[in-house]
Amino acid sequence: MALAGARRSGPLALVHVDGHSDFRHPGNYDVDASLGSAAGMDLALATGRGERLLTDWPEIASPLVADEQVIQIGERENRDPDFAWPDINSTAMTLIDVFAVRELGAAKVLEKTWATLARTGWPYWVHFDVDALDQTVMPAVDSPGSPGIDPDDLVAILAALVADPRCTGMDMTIFDPDLDPTGELAVLLVSLLGQMFAPR
Repeated sequence: MALAGARRSGPLALVHVDGHSDFRHPGNYDVDASLGSAAGMDLALATGRGERLLTDWPEIASPLVADEQVIQIGERENRDPDFAWPDINSTAMTLIDVFAVRELGAAKVLEKTWATLARTGWPYWVHFDVDALDQTVMPAVDSPGSPGIDPDDLVAILAALVADPRCTGMDMTIFDPDLDPTGELAVLLVSLLGQMFAPR
């Protein structure tokens, strides 16, 4: 919804920082063998793949974001032989999986991101799913996993993105307070956000 609202002002790019690329759509799974749910679909829907009820927005040309203007950072399952959404590799999206992030470091990840964003110079939206962090750091999510982006690298990447004047907004998902009975993980998350938005 937030991305759609921002899109009303004109074309947008999308930086999708998530431990999963969320590219599930009717072209890569059996819709008759699964419960109806939009979980795991947000990037597919944003790029126009899925039922029209979820991809067509009043007064906005579909898709919300063109493949060429998507940077997906942090996918951790794409090198598995049974990766659920291999067709994402055939798109024009810029894909930087978690293994590449850990190998390249924040500065080079940002170089690749800026290069994609420079193709048009459009404003961009940032999606940050907390499960981009390793489950040993942030287990209070619906789909924890390993490996994850190092917290310092994650802060460096997101801080640079949100500080750029082209950034039109950011959403954050999917922290689950029920999985954080002591509140310590919420404190950690607030600390990370504070670092991301600290004046530089």
